[in-house]
Amino acid sequence: MDGLAVEILLVEDSDTDLELTLRALKKANVANRIEVARDGAEALAFLFGEGAHAGRAPDYPRLVLLDLKLPKVDGLEVLRAIKKNPKTAAIPVVILTSSYEQKDIVESYNLGVNSYIVKPVEFDGFMAAVTELGLYWMLLNRPPPPVA
Repeated sequence: MDGLAVEILLVEDSDTDLELTLRALKKANVANRIEVARDGAEALAFLFGEGAHAGRAPDYPRLVLLDLKLPKVDGLEVLRAIKKNPKTAAIPVVILTSSYEQKDIVESYNLGVNSYIVKPVEFDGFMAAVTELGLYWMLLNRPPPPVA
């Protein structure tokens, strides 16, 4: 770690979507420090300082971008864990997924997701969507202070 607080935790298992999301966020200059987790278990370990992340400074990201269809632990379970813990419950979580399934949308909001975005299929639409969500959540939104 270089001492900078993580601004975005990006939880994505698709190489293509990961590369496009990182490119869009960097192009928009909305985040200096992005941590990537390739599955739900890795995301939880990062957030709660477990496993490979044991002993890291307990700073939480300002935003979690979360795919639903993840290996090891699915996105809904990650969301459930984030929102039930008092120290992470206020972190904005944006689902960024290819799932149009009504049950996923309803369950995500029932668990406390802040926004549910279906990934546009075409390149320009995807880049625009990620740029806009990055600008909103990182520059316009005002999060509550961290829980001690």
